[in-house]
Amino acid sequence: MSLRLYILDRLRRIGRFSLPRISFGRHPSRVPGGSLILFPMRPATLCCGLAGIVTYKRRSPSESENETDLRPFFHRLEEMGKKGFTACRETGLSFDTGYLCGEEAVADFYSGLRAMKKDRPFFTRFADKDGIAGLTALSEELAALVTAESAMLDTHMEYLPARDVAVMSGRIDTLKDSLWCIKQEMLANFDKIRNLCEPAGMPVSFDTFVVYKKINSILNSIDRLEVRGRDSAGLSLIFVIDETVFASFEKELAASGLSEEFEHRRRHDVLVNRCIDVHPYRTAEGGRAVGISLIYKVAAEIGSLGDNIAFIRDEIRGDRIFHLLAAVPHCWHTVSSHTRWASVGAITEANCHPVDNRMPHADACTAGIIHASLNGDIDNYMELKAAIEADGCLLHEEVTTDTKIIPLQIERYLASGCDMTEAFRRAVNDFEGSHAICVHSDIAPGKLFLAQKGSGQAIFVGIGEDHYMSCSEIYGLVEETPSYIKLEGEKVVDGSRGRTQGQIIILNQDSAGGLEGIEAMYYDGTRITMGDADIKTTRITSRDIDRQHFPHYFLKEISESPDSVEKTLQNRWKVREDGGRQRFTVTLDETVISPRVRAALLGEDPDIPGIRRIFFVGQGTAGVAASACANIMEYYLDDPAMQVSALKSSELSGFKLPDAGGRSSGMNDALVIAISQSGTTTDTNRTVDMVRERGAYTLAIVDRRDSDITFK
Repeated sequence: MSLRLYILDRLRRIGRFSLPRISFGRHPSRVPGGSLILFPMRPATLCCGLAGIVTYKRRSPSESENETDLRPFFHRLEEMGKKGFTACRETGLSFDTGYLCGEEAVADFYSGLRAMKKDRPFFTRFADKDGIAGLTALSEELAALVTAESAMLDTHMEYLPARDVAVMSGRIDTLKDSLWCIKQEMLANFDKIRNLCEPAGMPVSFDTFVVYKKINSILNSIDRLEVRGRDSAGLSLIFVIDETVFASFEKELAASGLSEEFEHRRRHDVLVNRCIDVHPYRTAEGGRAVGISLIYKVAAEIGSLGDNIAFIRDEIRGDRIFHLLAAVPHCWHTVSSHTRWASVGAITEANCHPVDNRMPHADACTAGIIHASLNGDIDNYMELKAAIEADGCLLHEEVTTDTKIIPLQIERYLASGCDMTEAFRRAVNDFEGSHAICVHSDIAPGKLFLAQKGSGQAIFVGIGEDHYMSCSEIYGLVEETPSYIKLEGEKVVDGSRGRTQGQIIILNQDSAGGLEGIEAMYYDGTRITMGDADIKTTRITSRDIDRQHFPHYFLKEISESPDSVEKTLQNRWKVREDGGRQRFTVTLDETVISPRVRAALLGEDPDIPGIRRIFFVGQGTAGVAASACANIMEYYLDDPAMQVSALKSSELSGFKLPDAGGRSSGMNDALVIAISQSGTTTDTNRTVDMVRERGAYTLAIVDRRDSDITFK
């Protein structure tokens, strides 16, 4: 008898289950309630990328003219050149306080350059040819200093004290970041922005320039996030303008011969590339305004990294209607974008995110324009879709993505009398499964609505000088700002109505930025009060993660492998004199092995168990690396009292863990070393959580700073 028939026969005899409710290998959302599922299926989690940007409406006072003056930078650079490695060695100057004029001087040099990327000074330099030439000259002098000091470090590193090497390496890295800031984050972006707005006619006003600058920032971000998914990409722009301004805009369209194209792009049942929506409405203050959205999309099953974003850039550059709209005075504007691997629905423009709330044969989005993007899955999508269609609202047959349910569910709550915030909160509570959601709408102009629940997806909110930037990965926002907050939707917490999971953040353009413009709550509506301690700072820069000239990241990793090995070994070995002979010695400080782990390995604290078991874990190629690490450690350690082994993360968490129950639950004598390339591997990260709950010590080997596993 087959296993299937045997199980069915046994269940018949038990008599407690009816056969129609027994399923094999099915997803829980695809079977009736009350079913028994044998070997339940969970689809693989596909990581996509989302990015959004909101510019502060109430900007800080105008930046000082000093922020565009390059003379102080040339002077500082000259002074740092006088206090390089050679000067420190010859004069006995302390590396800690004197090298390159000290830590504060190097940091101020970099932060001063970053300040020049704020909207006003960036625009001033963009419009000044002499200013661009000055930046180029500054980059050349800075490059010469970096080259000279890097050569000194390479030559003398193994003989210098570890502290001096760390000082030199850190300050040279900051100068490299400064050089990258000038060449890539300013000069290269000048060219990209100029290419975007050139068809509009140069020069442009400051307010119009800001629109192009933010779009360029989003395109840069989504290009870096495209490694998370590249079969489709989309960008949504929503402007809100005064009714009288819209009338003038229509006259401009007519004068430019674009009225017919404008009306043609408004007639659509499905939101695809170059679609336009217009929504006139009465504002809360009693005035009349018009919401206008433009969408740019591309879907391609086969292609290369960068193709999709290049296509969208070309579409924006060639869109005469957009250029006219960007030039008119607007009350609000927000930008949202997404790049993905399709998990639900075909790879088509219709399924490409963002998607909207329009239904077939409707003249417009009746409740207003709502555009939504999703990472993860809405597991109960079919159930929610059926409820909507039961009311006679049939979805267009081309739209087969579960993301479509997000704006429709929001619209249902709007129709019941909820405001946008409450409609969004109630809608996300209806969605089963792990997800990260981004929504913007002219109904709540100037706001970006973010929600994250479960594991596998993440949302970070960058807090810049002029704007917020939301991304699914830190590396999507680091070009704009190192400061961010992270949604903690994985945690189950005590809310005002009991246990709850999931976090919502709303970013408000009508603010001066910082925490003032951020509204946060749990899914049950419990308010979250954020303080300065919630704002984190990353050490990652766009120099760390940019694909540069490589066609894909895999080739970049291969090409940079020698540098990676060199950086890994840097300052972890020295040449020592031993009886007239030079010997190589290993030097590992507290940044490699913490005092707590070191004490447990050596058994120095009689009150805590020493480490007697070491597990290396990982998935995929990281799992292969874990096996190699375990073999090497076991061979050289050669200690029968220490158990060293390697496991797939899923094997350790699935079969080898004792029941949780505090620090005495069976793993307080174990060290688990998790290996990950991305730092976001769900199986590995969840395993780290589970072993820590059982008292284990943990370390991570990961090639991406500030990734999810480093927080764990």
